[in-house]
Amino acid sequence: MSRKSRQSQAFSKLMVGLEDARAYHRGTAKLTVRDVHLKAPAPMSAHGVRTVRLAMRLSQAAFARVLNVSPRTVQAWETNVRQPSDAALKLLSVAKKNPEVLLESA
Repeated sequence: MSRKSRQSQAFSKLMVGLEDARAYHRGTAKLTVRDVHLKAPAPMSAHGVRTVRLAMRLSQAAFARVLNVSPRTVQAWETNVRQPSDAALKLLSVAKKNPEVLLESA
């Protein structure tokens, strides 16, 4: 899927949400709450973390800044001293699939 297509889909979803909010504000719609069940992020090995970082062409310190963790944390992940948390795994999976998303905000 192209970037423009993803942006168009995201914009469409935002517009639907905005229309729902406006209808709620006018009193013409009721909002509902839904439970969303997400599966836990897949574990990533030390080699996997290093591969993602090298694919982004970043040093450990720069990669740590992008992920908002300390350089020692990245070193610990890459040497198998520590395992990334679920939140870190989610960011690492984004970095693996769409690294440009993280680099835009860095």
